[in-house]
Amino acid sequence: MIFRKRYASLTPREKPEAKKELWVKCEHCGKIIYEKKWKELLKVCPYCKAYGRLTAGERIEQLADPGSFRELWPDIISADPLQFVGVRSYVDKLKEDMLRTNLKEAMVVGEAKIGGFPTCLAILDPHFIMGSMGSVVGEKFARICELCLEKKTPLVSVSGGGGGARMYEGALSLMQMAKTAAAVWRLHSSGLVYISVLTDPTMGGVAASFAFLGDIILAEPKALIGFAGPRVIEQTIRQKLPPGFQSSEFLYQRGMIDLIVERKDLKSTISRILDIIH
Repeated sequence: MIFRKRYASLTPREKPEAKKELWVKCEHCGKIIYEKKWKELLKVCPYCKAYGRLTAGERIEQLADPGSFRELWPDIISADPLQFVGVRSYVDKLKEDMLRTNLKEAMVVGEAKIGGFPTCLAILDPHFIMGSMGSVVGEKFARICELCLEKKTPLVSVSGGGGGARMYEGALSLMQMAKTAAAVWRLHSSGLVYISVLTDPTMGGVAASFAFLGDIILAEPKALIGFAGPRVIEQTIRQKLPPGFQSSEFLYQRGMIDLIVERKDLKSTISRILDIIH
């Protein structure tokens, strides 16, 4: 007697499906990456080496020594000085991003240790209104600079946001460029070191103020860094821009960045710098 294997037939309802939450698709090369592996690689694609955007929490976890970070002024929220009304009001946009990111604002500041060295951190989250700079971002940055002056500690900031100054707040947002620049000047005048880390993208008012004022400026590979975007510039000057224009590599070759550092080496690089200045 011959026995044949019997297989249960699958109806359309029983069709197996891969769980989408277990996989991530690279926005650059389109390859599928196991989410656990994606996080282990700090959101760097293993195929094309493109960099994904980290949240403020992920960035703090990457840089700060375990258990050393203490957040300051977490409950400051933006006002609506212009009573901005568009497709969505500014208040609605803020509430939406608060729920989506579990943050009150785009910038997270606090005290931490990096490689055992006491420091202050200022992290821009690109997921909260594109990491744009409003009154609260400027206020938090100014306050953390004042704390550095009080405690004589260096400052490390991580910038990443394509929103620039926040249009919803009008001139009050633009004023933060001068406010943060003045805060950095006070650090310089006191001899304290400010390390600025530029990530993709660092644009607009953020780039034109505190992000480019570091004593030491580091950048992640292939980051878009500048004021206006390449497309806007091309349309304005009606000329084709050189390849790689406004990338971190382009700026490094022209002396605007001190060092390009891979994400996995960022903490150790900052630790070495802090070791030297101590």
